[in-house]
Amino acid sequence: MKKIFVAVIAALGLVSGLNAADKVELDAPDFNREMSLMQAFQQRQSQRKFDGRELSKRDMSDLLWCAYGINRADGRHTAASAMNRQDVDVYVLLADGAYSYSPADNSLVLIAAGDHRDLMAGKQKGFPLAPVNIVIVSDTSRFGSSDKAVAERMGAMDAALVSQNIALFCAGAGLATVPRMSMDEEGLRKLLNLSADCIPMLNHPVGYPAAE
Repeated sequence: MKKIFVAVIAALGLVSGLNAADKVELDAPDFNREMSLMQAFQQRQSQRKFDGRELSKRDMSDLLWCAYGINRADGRHTAASAMNRQDVDVYVLLADGAYSYSPADNSLVLIAAGDHRDLMAGKQKGFPLAPVNIVIVSDTSRFGSSDKAVAERMGAMDAALVSQNIALFCAGAGLATVPRMSMDEEGLRKLLNLSADCIPMLNHPVGYPAAE
């Protein structure tokens, strides 16, 4: 009986270790990383194969800060935005849950526990799962424009700027990624509680590259 009790406690411990945290505090960005901008441009490429390892907290923190972190005292971001409306929201799908990235305090806030990474495949069935999946969403209501088409074009432009930040960081840090439009948009809308004005524009699976 004692052995059974110990086994149950151990199992519960393993399960609780898989539970997603309500909030994940990320590390402050490491501005001393050895990374040449010109080398990042030279090495930038689309990579679709990942070796399955989880990203280190250091790499995760620097990746998200480079994508859309705050780099000035006035609260502006590493990526420009049309009319400074800061319409972009960044979401992250991990094996343990779906999170929103909070640039204000450089953290991840849990939206839904569980592994929802299959929503990233979209029409590309069988697309390999990456440990980190970044979804770039534009909240077009922040443009305050009555012309929906114009607002969507500006949102697409802003999402592309964030996408390029991700691609260049990954190239410089030795990570694999590819910008994609394919994803289960309706599934993501439900999962992330997105309003009709919030458009998932692009996504980036990110991981360590698989050995050739």
